[in-house]
Amino acid sequence: NQKDITSLIEEFEYPRYGPGMMWERCHELVTEQGSEVLLEHPVRRIRHADGLAHEVEADGPDGPAVFPASHVISSMPLPHLLLAMDPPIPEGVRQAARSIGYRDFLTVALVVAAEDGFEDNWIYIHSPEVRVGRVQNFGQWSPHLVKEGRTCLGLEYFVNEGDDLWSSTDEALVERGKAEMKHLGLLDPDRVEVGYVVRMPKAYPMYDADYQANVEVLRGWLEANARNVHPVGRNGMHRYNNQDHSMYTAMLTVENLLDDGSGPWHDVWQVNVEEDYHEELRTAEADGA
Repeated sequence: NQKDITSLIEEFEYPRYGPGMMWERCHELVTEQGSEVLLEHPVRRIRHADGLAHEVEADGPDGPAVFPASHVISSMPLPHLLLAMDPPIPEGVRQAARSIGYRDFLTVALVVAAEDGFEDNWIYIHSPEVRVGRVQNFGQWSPHLVKEGRTCLGLEYFVNEGDDLWSSTDEALVERGKAEMKHLGLLDPDRVEVGYVVRMPKAYPMYDADYQANVEVLRGWLEANARNVHPVGRNGMHRYNNQDHSMYTAMLTVENLLDDGSGPWHDVWQVNVEEDYHEELRTAEADGA
């Protein structure tokens, strides 16, 4: 019964200072065990031969850095992964990689007094006369994210890199955000203390008519030419999965690599939020448990 499903759960755990805390802790655990985490090392080349990747080259602060590799787990955008292959991929595969698109994203963050916020974590905006699509109230996620007596409203715009909104100055975007909130009756612009802008490229994998076929071309090339390269995550697999499922693909990939043959083999491409998980709470089942 559809009435027994609540599409968004009403209560959940949230890190005190946001999800970044999880990755900070992950960094601590990795380094405590003697491994190294390298930041600001964008990957430029993945060298392969005889069906396997064997070396990764990155741009480090002091110049190129080369790392021998027995396996490569990649969460970079899937087209970027293929375009980094050395020797290069054939033209047909290159065309498929360059045909895969993304929707980009920016947030206009407005700092206001706490009483100018709202009780929800976020609200969706459907008014066609404004371009803001969603408004977050970060103080409702965790009071530790904001200063005492303040909250931060995050106005979210779904954009394309290089379009008029993306290319606007931060100052113009803050003014637009204030004006749109006034138009919606959600905020008096004079109550805004300060505003910031955060741009996030490639936030959403684009699902157009050809994306599945293009992804299959890239997967097929990897399986034939670099079978020890393992795409994971939302951008890595070009799958619009939630954060938990995106992380799960990496966890299952590691289980596959560490398996001695006694455990099940996980097909990470079957981890798909669209089929089996939408943050649903089956209240009837829960009541009967």
